[in-house]
Amino acid sequence: MSYKIPESVLVVIYTPDLQVLLLERADRPGFWQSVTGSLDTLDEPLALTAAREVAEETGIIAGEHQLTDWGHAIQYDIYPQWRHRYAEGVTRNTEHWFGLRVAAALPVTLAPREHLQYKWLPWQQAAQQCFSSSNAEAIRQLAWRAGKAGAPAAADADAGHEATVGGRP
Repeated sequence: MSYKIPESVLVVIYTPDLQVLLLERADRPGFWQSVTGSLDTLDEPLALTAAREVAEETGIIAGEHQLTDWGHAIQYDIYPQWRHRYAEGVTRNTEHWFGLRVAAALPVTLAPREHLQYKWLPWQQAAQQCFSSSNAEAIRQLAWRAGKAGAPAAADADAGHEATVGGRP
């Protein structure tokens, strides 16, 4: 059996007005998330992993949009129900965060084995919808991260909202 590499990417896909794409997991209906996925090989570049996962899970071609490495990584405990995918004794994963800015909410082609449906939501609602606290935190950071990338709407989008820090359980 080929095991997953415990290093992955999280890609927050968003529009200039900070609408965020969420996907509902096929193996856990009701669990909403951003695009995520593990490296295929130990030497696969993170940006390549991010672009590959976006294409596999949504049909969106990252090279046609603005993919940004947020230069941020977290470590979290792998949920027990998914530990069988990893080598024995592996319980933690390192996740690298990326943003993908698209010009407008796009139609998405889902990978049916991975996701049931998708929706575009304002960033605050998207953060509340995520089952993973670290995914929610990445979305809460979107307003200032997008502002650093030059998104004009981002400067006002976070007014009055405090970000909280949390990891996955």
